[in-house]
Amino acid sequence: MPIPDKTEVGINIKSLDKEIIHQFIANALAEDVGDGDHTSLATIPDGTNGKAKLLVKDYGILAGVELAIDIFSQVDKGLKVTVFLNDGAEVKPLDIAFEVEGNAQNILKAERLVLNCMQRMSGIATKTREIVDLLEGTNAKVLDTRKTTPGFRYFEKWAVRIGGGVNHRFGLYDMILIKDNHVDYSGGIRQAIENTHLYLEKQNKKLAIEIEVRNLEELEQVLQTGGVNRILLDNFKFDDLCQALNIIEGRYITEASGGITIDNIRRYAECGVDYISVGALTHSVKSLDLSLKAVKNDE
Repeated sequence: MPIPDKTEVGINIKSLDKEIIHQFIANALAEDVGDGDHTSLATIPDGTNGKAKLLVKDYGILAGVELAIDIFSQVDKGLKVTVFLNDGAEVKPLDIAFEVEGNAQNILKAERLVLNCMQRMSGIATKTREIVDLLEGTNAKVLDTRKTTPGFRYFEKWAVRIGGGVNHRFGLYDMILIKDNHVDYSGGIRQAIENTHLYLEKQNKKLAIEIEVRNLEELEQVLQTGGVNRILLDNFKFDDLCQALNIIEGRYITEASGGITIDNIRRYAECGVDYISVGALTHSVKSLDLSLKAVKNDE
């Protein structure tokens, strides 16, 4: 079976899609606001204008500013946002990311959605940048995974890019990733790869093919079969990973995952792997502490 071109096929999601963003905002507001923000409606006289600032209370990488602008606009096109710090900026406590000015009731209607999104996105961007910095000087890039929050994946992967990482496949539809269960259910590595090519030909689809291997024996089976773009070396010990990379000799894009931590990721990268996938970027990240504070007239 021929070896496909060693190209970066199908690993990045498309550029920002306003339809996805606007639908998410609409759904999130419907969930939160219901038939009205009755606290704001009850306490703040109609027509009251105000100003609020997005206050940073932690060290990290800012993410979600562009999304916040869209949220404010969708709540009330009359709200004016003045941005001081853009997505990707390094921030510290007491930094002000932006100010929003306009109808006070509508500022508060948008407040929690803005904070929920920005805090999580900034936490992801911060963790991603930490790992990107650890890999500086190597050829390895950090990848995210599908271990994401349902309904919020698009924004979590956006945050990974803001932090300097690279998106893996977005979902089940934009790349073939043959994992251990697929191999076991299909009857083996060769059968899984051959079945994949038959399927893609029948469906007239062109998707990059990646296959996971659990040991050097499975790697040899993949190399004998061919027909893939990338090989995922899963839970390989360091010495075995280096041996595997020497065997592959640059013929395929390589990815490592499993058993890799902040303490040893640099060492794995120096072994020569192309990508290191880190599920923790999105499934267990600590949110960055942010707050939206009203600006009083005397400030």
